[in-house]
Amino acid sequence: MEFRDLKTQYEKYKEEIDAAIHEVITNTHFIGGKEVAELEQQLADYVGVKHCITCANGTEAMTLVMMAWDIKAGDAVFVPDFTFFSTGEIVSFRGATPVFVDVDRDTFNIDPVKLEEAIVKILAEGKLTPKVVIPVDLFGLPANHEEIAKIAEKYNLLVLEDGAQGFGGNIKGKRACSFGDAATTSFFPAKPLGCYGDGGAIFTNNDELAVLLKSLKIHGKGEDKYDNVRVGVNSRLDTIQAAILKVKLKAFIDHELDDVNQAYQLYNERLTGVVETPIIPDGYYSSFAQYTIKLKNKEERDELQAKLKEHGIPSMIYYVKPMHEQGAFSDLQFTDDDFAVTNELCDIVLSLPMHPYLEIEDIDLVCNIIKGYLA
Repeated sequence: MEFRDLKTQYEKYKEEIDAAIHEVITNTHFIGGKEVAELEQQLADYVGVKHCITCANGTEAMTLVMMAWDIKAGDAVFVPDFTFFSTGEIVSFRGATPVFVDVDRDTFNIDPVKLEEAIVKILAEGKLTPKVVIPVDLFGLPANHEEIAKIAEKYNLLVLEDGAQGFGGNIKGKRACSFGDAATTSFFPAKPLGCYGDGGAIFTNNDELAVLLKSLKIHGKGEDKYDNVRVGVNSRLDTIQAAILKVKLKAFIDHELDDVNQAYQLYNERLTGVVETPIIPDGYYSSFAQYTIKLKNKEERDELQAKLKEHGIPSMIYYVKPMHEQGAFSDLQFTDDDFAVTNELCDIVLSLPMHPYLEIEDIDLVCNIIKGYLA
């Protein structure tokens, strides 16, 4: 059994993917080929924004936005404590200070109440200037963007939606990666929409920001790549990856998003009342980058993971360690009391196999083992 079954997906779309790759190789337009612009337009249309700017990966996507907004030393950027390292890393990379915020236990996403408390605290201390909040759409579920937008407006903060896991989700029909002043996603192979290597994208409705990002991602280019008007980076999505993503985006829209939500329903039907299953608030729709359950304690979680492994079933712990305990942030001053929910989640969460090609027999097997262990 696969945790994310990329093999079956490739077998299903092998002819289209191979043809797309072959066309790029035949045309030899490996950088900046027409497939890149075509993909960007398709992604912008799907998400519902004016601009999509592809780049090398999801981390670079966020870094480019931080560069465009001139985030620097003395700035405070608010980041959920329960997320992947890169969301805080890109803040420190710019010399700014990540301020970690506890999350909501039900949704795993940044807690708006705790966010405002953190902003007020930073303002009271007077050492840093609050500039940005980065809500993460964790495990495929969009964050509480309505409340976050209100808080951001109140305190004059920019919002960068980290949609690395959230692409395809929505709130009342408004799609992930369309929230905030800018949004980013990742095309890492295991993401809801993944390529066959690294890739990322930025989404925005801001015309000036889009122009600046297009310059920054190619060495700060002006009219052409040999006219460098600012210091930038080299962060392009190559044409082969764009060609692959065009094929996979169609599959994602046609059936994969529906299929993972069907798998979610099947899991929930079998596991509700056995473990704590994912909670999707009214009006929200998840792309289920992960299907994550909660156990009673760390011992029960670890033993269940071992039991699943005995039966050849992969599972993952996202995340073993909170952001505030990462060694890279050891110079920052926090106390465990600030992160009660995150600390608990790191001990009790377990992500089960989840992908569009999961068979009902696989779900039955996973759930029967869980029920047998917890009986």
